[in-house]
Amino acid sequence: MSVDRAQRPPAELRYAEELARLRADDRDERPPGWALSLRAARRFILGDESAGIATKFVGDPSLIDRALVTLATNRGLMLVGEPGTAKSLLSELLAAAVTGDSTLTIQGGAATTEDQIKYSWNYALLVAEGPSRRSLVPAPLLRGMAEGRVVRFEEITRCPLEVQDCLLSPLSDRVLAVPELTGADAMVFAQEGFNIIATANTRDRGVNEMSAALKRRFNFETVFPIADFATELDLVESQAGELLRRSGVTAPPRRDVLEVLVTTFRELRHGATERGEAMDRLSAVMSTAEAVSVAHAVGLRGWFLHGAAGTPADLVTCLAGTAAKDDAEDLARLRRYLEQQAGRRSGAHWREFHDARHLLPG
Repeated sequence: MSVDRAQRPPAELRYAEELARLRADDRDERPPGWALSLRAARRFILGDESAGIATKFVGDPSLIDRALVTLATNRGLMLVGEPGTAKSLLSELLAAAVTGDSTLTIQGGAATTEDQIKYSWNYALLVAEGPSRRSLVPAPLLRGMAEGRVVRFEEITRCPLEVQDCLLSPLSDRVLAVPELTGADAMVFAQEGFNIIATANTRDRGVNEMSAALKRRFNFETVFPIADFATELDLVESQAGELLRRSGVTAPPRRDVLEVLVTTFRELRHGATERGEAMDRLSAVMSTAEAVSVAHAVGLRGWFLHGAAGTPADLVTCLAGTAAKDDAEDLARLRRYLEQQAGRRSGAHWREFHDARHLLPG
């Protein structure tokens, strides 16, 4: 795979040099099947400035410690939280650190089947030869167990209950039955290093609630939104800047525009201004990840349409697509925010943001 041309290479390719350096310098004890020790994996995710290791996840360090310890046990790791809190990113980083491969991924959804999770068949070979190891097509779960790697199950609660429960035996007995085969091929035993990281967002809670039996086989960890404004602003700036560079934009995002963006997202997310005044809250997801996406769009709009960095007026235009996803009333709430809140703020960037409110559709 060409990392330079890939839109989003997996973590083990993006940070291959850091992982190689950490492995070479790692003198701590490693759990069986792991590529790194727990301490080295922690440094990979949280960063180590003295060693030139970049910070890749902004959050509670104790969450990372608990997650790594869970993956070293015989329980799976369940990451829950609001949409856009970097659960998927964290699961990817954990998998890359633990076994050097984050690509054994199952994307949960209403149409997800057991075949997509466990295994399927090459039907031409199946008809010609009957069931055999040659005609078996392993899916992420079977590969993860056979190769001793971490399997990622994204949005598990979007899957029907009977599909979710196919994880019970692999998690408890560490074995996957292939009843179509006979002899030694009929059972796949998990190798050292195998485990499962699942994610679920709180907006899907109750859609397909997990069974009590499956819950007992996971340790649950909640990933919270970033609490500190300056930390969130820095993260949006660095992430959006990287995305813009990969998109061919040489102008970095304007800090004042990002300040307006992050402030707007935080206030519409919480339903209160930074001064503590109550206001309308949007039903749409106003997460940090969504803010990065909007900042990327603002930078692209400014550069490719005007030949400069994105402006507050570009931000108004790009916000419309974020606000109008779930509830038609959200666009009206955003318009009220621009009229009532943005107009009270000082600074030319806030005045331009307020003056561009006519760019909202409708």
